[in-house]
Amino acid sequence: MHPAPRAPRRAVAAALVLLATAVGCAPQPEDKASAAPSGTAAKSCDRGGLTTRTPGKLTIATDEPAYEPWFKDDKPANGKGFESAVAYAVAKRLGYGESAVVWQRVPFNKAFAPGVKTFDFDINQVSVSAERRKAVDFSSGYYDVRQAVIALKGGKAAKATSIADLRDLKLGAQVGTTSLDYINDVVKPKREAAVYAKNDQAKSALKNGQVDAVVTDLPTAFYITAAEVTDARIVGQFENRGGTPEQFGLVLDKGSSLTSCVTGAVDTLRKDGTLARFEKRWLSDAVDAPVLK
Repeated sequence: MHPAPRAPRRAVAAALVLLATAVGCAPQPEDKASAAPSGTAAKSCDRGGLTTRTPGKLTIATDEPAYEPWFKDDKPANGKGFESAVAYAVAKRLGYGESAVVWQRVPFNKAFAPGVKTFDFDINQVSVSAERRKAVDFSSGYYDVRQAVIALKGGKAAKATSIADLRDLKLGAQVGTTSLDYINDVVKPKREAAVYAKNDQAKSALKNGQVDAVVTDLPTAFYITAAEVTDARIVGQFENRGGTPEQFGLVLDKGSSLTSCVTGAVDTLRKDGTLARFEKRWLSDAVDAPVLK
C-alpha cells in the first residue's frame, strides 16, 4: 500500500473483534507452527547481556515501502502504526530507548530466506510457519490475522458469497505470502493466480481490471478499500485453517541468542494489555466482513 492520509472512515483499520486471529502479507501456517517460539536461550535478557549486531543499538528491519496501517507515512522510525509501535515497545522491554533503535529496509521475502541476517529482528507481517522455521527463528505471535478478498464494486467477484464462487475468477496476491497460499490451497481457482512482487502492483492490477480480485490480510484490506481503492469492497474473509490462528511473529536469525528475550518481551506486552491497546488504536473499529466458506 502506498502511504496515504488516514481515511476518516472507521473501516480504515482492521476489525479487532473479527480477527479471531489476526496480512501483505504472510505464509501458510502449519499445525501448531505458532504455538512456541524457536531459538536458543540467552544467558541474560538484561541489556548488558544482549549481543546485538551493533553494540548498544538494536537493529530492526522492515520492507520498503512500509504499508499502513502497520506503519504511517512509510516512516518506521516515527513510532506510528501498529508494527512501529510494537517494535519500539519490544525494544523498550529489552532496554533500548528510541535513540538506540536503528531501522533497516529488507525485502519481505529476504527477511525469512536462509542465511545470516543483517538485523536483530524483522517486523513485517510475516506469518509463523514450520516451513519458515527451518531457516529463521520466530518470536511468539504479536498479532492474529485472517486473509480477505478485495474486488471492485460491480465487478464479477464483488457478489461472491462462497469459496466456490471464486474458483472461476482471476485472483492475485503478493509473492511468498499466506494470501497467495490461500488462493492456491483453499480457493484452488481454475486459472493460475497472478503473483506480484509488491501489494502496490496487485492493487494496480485490480484497478486496471487485470485481475478480478486480490487477497491480502484483513487489516490491509480494510485500509485499501477505505483509503486507496475506494471503488473496491471487501468480499469476505477466510476462516483460519486447522483451527490454529495464523500469527505474525518477529523474525530473527536462526539460533539467535535474542529469540527467547524477544519472545519474553512480546509475551509481556500481550499479558499487560499493550498489544490490545495498540490494536485498538491502529487496527480496530470493528466492521463486518462475511466469512467465505
